[in-house]
Amino acid sequence: MTDVQNNHKNAARREVTQVQSAGRRTWLLGTCAAAAALAFTSAGRFGAPFGIPLAFADTPPAGGGLDAFLVLSQHLTGRTSFDPILGKRVYEALSRTDSQFTQNVAALNTWLHGHGGVPSDTVTQALQVDQPALAKTVSAIMRGWYLGLIGDMPHVQVVAYENALMFDPVKDVLTVPSYCRDVPFYWTQKPAGA
Repeated sequence: MTDVQNNHKNAARREVTQVQSAGRRTWLLGTCAAAAALAFTSAGRFGAPFGIPLAFADTPPAGGGLDAFLVLSQHLTGRTSFDPILGKRVYEALSRTDSQFTQNVAALNTWLHGHGGVPSDTVTQALQVDQPALAKTVSAIMRGWYLGLIGDMPHVQVVAYENALMFDPVKDVLTVPSYCRDVPFYWTQKPAGA
């Protein structure tokens, strides 16, 4: 056999191997996609994996208790879970400041269940026309989770600071501002090595 014939045979073998590898990759990707689709379908039907309840999978919890509040908060914020201690603290503070809070939580869960297609960022606008009291409750809940503040001036209660959700989008880059990290006006000096 000549070198040219050997080169052609080797090239043909490499081509067959590449086709087989591509076929394996395609099969593997298809299998993974099917498994993911099955997992999401099963989660919707039988409950989410790892014991995390899906918000509004069937019906929200009855009444306006802590569980109903957490399901409502999941829907409004788009989060799947909350710190249980902070959740209880926010719920109790909101309940103390508004005598109708538990009834409003139940009414909001019912309203959202009936209007499942309403994006959470437009819920307040949608409610302001027909049910302004519920829109005010949505604002109070969002303020409690994102700012950690409950109530109005002069009776504002701080229920969270470093765990307030407003810091989540930048937590991988910025620290929660709390104490000065250096001498006063340290930011006016050039950094060392600059």
